[in-house]
This record gives sequence, structure tokens and C-alpha cells, in this order.
Amino acid sequence: MYVNAKKIAFLGLLLAFAVILVIFSGIFEFNTLFLLAAASFCVGIAIRECKMALGFGFFIASTLLSLMLAPNKLYCITYSAFGLYIVIAEYTWGKLEKGKIRKNRSELLWIIKYIVFNLMFIPMVLFFPKLFYQGSINPGLIAVFLFGGQIALFIFDNAYRYFQRSIWGKVRHHFQL
Repeated sequence: MYVNAKKIAFLGLLLAFAVILVIFSGIFEFNTLFLLAAASFCVGIAIRECKMALGFGFFIASTLLSLMLAPNKLYCITYSAFGLYIVIAEYTWGKLEKGKIRKNRSELLWIIKYIVFNLMFIPMVLFFPKLFYQGSINPGLIAVFLFGGQIALFIFDNAYRYFQRSIWGKVRHHFQL
């Protein structure tokens, strides 16, 4: 497999930036989810700029490096979940784009995204509710978490698509990969 030096250098800098964002999420507690989401957007950049194989390698490397360097390991798990969601979403979009399905492609993508998200999210809420709330947990609160997670997914996914289209789309030509 041939990979040019520009891509490797770019991925190295992007990796450093993503890990710094994960570390900062533990330092600036008021911006934790924003910083973790921004770090996971780097996974999407790596996939879109260097294809799926290198992007997935970037995801694994950033997860392992953040687990080694970040003081709060719970935030590393959250980052990994965000990044895994983006890897699966990008992979799914790539397959749908090359497939024979031409109608309702975006609706099918949303259905797959919600299935993937809920396969990760629902077990966490049901089996590890203390990850979300440290007080006493009742069924009503679990229902609120499950509903709130669906809204959070919608916001996260739209923010990611906006970032890729509007922000990274305007900046990427400066890197000349």
C-alpha cells in the first residue's frame, strides 16, 4: 500500500490535535462534550481525506493514544463512541453511494445511523446508568435519557455534517493532500 509523506504528516498532526482536544475535555469540564465531539470530527476528516483504511487506523491510534495520555478515561470512552459512530456512518455512506439504491438514500442512512447509535447507547443506559447520572436512577429517568440521547444524536450528526460541509470544506484546500 502506497501512502505519501504528506498524508502521513497530515494524519500525525491531526492525531495530535484530536488527542489534545480529548485531554482538554478533562481540563475544561464545562466544554467536555463539545471538545470530545470536535475531537471525533477529526476521525471524519481522516476518513474523508485519506480513505477508510487510514481513517480507521487513525481512529484506533487516537483512541489508544488518548487512553494513554488523557487523565479522565471515561472521556476517552465517550470519544471512542463518538469516533466509532463517525467511522460507521462514513463507511455506510460510502457503501450506499456505490450501491444500486438511488432513491431514499439519505433516509436509509438515517435509519442505519439510529440503529447503530442505539446499539451502542441503549446498553450503556440500561447497564451502566451511573455513567449518565450519579444520583438514584428510576425508570422515568432512564426514559428521559433514552429520549434525550435521540435528540443528542440528531444534534451531533447535524453538527458533524455542517462541520464537514461548511468549515472543513472551506479550509481543506490549504492542506493540499
